[in-house]
Amino acid sequence: QQKDVSRKLEEYRNSLITYIYESELIRQKLDTSVTEEEIKAYYNDHQANFLLKDNIVKATYVKVPLNAPKLEKVRGWYKSSNSRDSSLLIDYCHQFASDFFLGTDDWLLFDELLKKVPIKTYDKEEYLRNNRFIEVSDTSGIYFINIKGFKIKESISPLSFERDNIYSLIINKRKLELIDAMEKSAFDDAVRNNNIKIYD
Repeated sequence: QQKDVSRKLEEYRNSLITYIYESELIRQKLDTSVTEEEIKAYYNDHQANFLLKDNIVKATYVKVPLNAPKLEKVRGWYKSSNSRDSSLLIDYCHQFASDFFLGTDDWLLFDELLKKVPIKTYDKEEYLRNNRFIEVSDTSGIYFINIKGFKIKESISPLSFERDNIYSLIINKRKLELIDAMEKSAFDDAVRNNNIKIYD
């Protein structure tokens, strides 16, 4: 039992040394710069791996108090694609909105939007197909939503939604390649210097 404990301690020590060495090697030598071309190429080559698990939307979302001013103006601004109306809506939101999201070029999970807005639906996909401009209210305020784009789950996820994920995948692949190269180099050096024994 004592021998078994000693062996396990030695294995743990060796694993820890290897981990520290690999971590320092990665810190020193890993290239963490990834170009947009590399990201696009990875996305195009692996699209089957980027099927959506959830519905996503591009949306303008504004919540205002029930007694907020200029509600008729808001009803026009949130539906408009005019840049001046967008600027007016942004100014209004900073003054009067209790919550808002105006990043219309950004994809977000439809379920995250549903956590904010009291929309009741049993078929989310059908709801997205049939609703673009949405106005609902409850005791806490009035909600205005403009669904500017959507993608249904099981369809191919857009590149902009996967960019951070692809960056991590590329960096992780480089890490594994660097560790493999380090292990092969260490093995070859040991063989050259007769510091390794091979048992048949």
